[in-house]
Amino acid sequence: MGTLLKRHRWIAPVALLAPGVLWLLVFYLYPALQMFQSSFWSGTLETGFTFSWDNYTNYTKALTSYAPMYARSIMYAGAATVLTFLIAYPLAYTIAFRGGRFKNLLLFLVVAPFFTSFLLRTISWTILLSDDSPILRVIHMFPGVPPEFRLLATPIAVISGITYAFLPFMTLPVYVAVEKIDFRLVEAARDLYAGPWRPGGAIVGFIVGGGLATVLGVAFEWDFLITGLVGGVTGAAIGWFFISESFVRVTFPLSVPGVFAGSLLTFIPAIGDYVNAELLGNPDTTMIGNVIQNKFLTQNDYPAASALSFMLMAGVLVVVAVYARILGTEELSASAGRM
Repeated sequence: MGTLLKRHRWIAPVALLAPGVLWLLVFYLYPALQMFQSSFWSGTLETGFTFSWDNYTNYTKALTSYAPMYARSIMYAGAATVLTFLIAYPLAYTIAFRGGRFKNLLLFLVVAPFFTSFLLRTISWTILLSDDSPILRVIHMFPGVPPEFRLLATPIAVISGITYAFLPFMTLPVYVAVEKIDFRLVEAARDLYAGPWRPGGAIVGFIVGGGLATVLGVAFEWDFLITGLVGGVTGAAIGWFFISESFVRVTFPLSVPGVFAGSLLTFIPAIGDYVNAELLGNPDTTMIGNVIQNKFLTQNDYPAASALSFMLMAGVLVVVAVYARILGTEELSASAGRM
């Protein structure tokens, strides 16, 4: 056997790849092709379905009728991805560099929500954000908050639920990337006067914080100018007091592979999520996942549902390809290898 493997070195990698490739062919490629075929059907469940290339109008009808749901799904998933990054990066950084002997406990707390059903966790948010919840009572104590202000059945609730649901998917890849960084590199950078980043940190913090806050303001349907200004001031303060040149030049560049992986693991499932929009939202917060679920399971409109699903999948693949092109997957792999 050893002689055979030496003579035919391709056998080992092919044998290792075969189970994964077979799994993808059976459970991904074949269903995707079947879904593509179904998108060109016409008919009903009672009369039966017939295939015809002339049914390409299923795509045009789906796109023109449900374009707002696609846009809303992209906006909500993007906002949730930004929020998970803002929460997960400091958390992962603290666990990796400051966790000490409590690392395992902290990591367990990150993944602990997975021991509970996704549906139950989402339902619990309806209790936390209800009109008589302690959270809303505290918010109403602040001056300027109108009495009719509520959290449940708003974009805030939907995005918050998505953020909570997929936070571990951002935290764990970022933690793995940060934990691999040799802290001696950071110490060497500090010895070479890579100290507090001033005033550059404040300027960049104002721009980045303002931009991210503006995006969140649009998603939350708040006044994006005020939200952007508050975010800019907050970002400037964080950049002035907490961001150092060693972080900008060493830590963050080496952790980009984790950010890249975490962003994909968060954005891709978030854009197709429908549970949070169903339980925490209202008719005006309907996402494309809700439409697909309704078409498949309630209306039994398989052609339209297949067309909507295939366009969503194709759109996500395009977004991922562009995102990978911008960051440069080869450079990410090289930097990960150097760590």
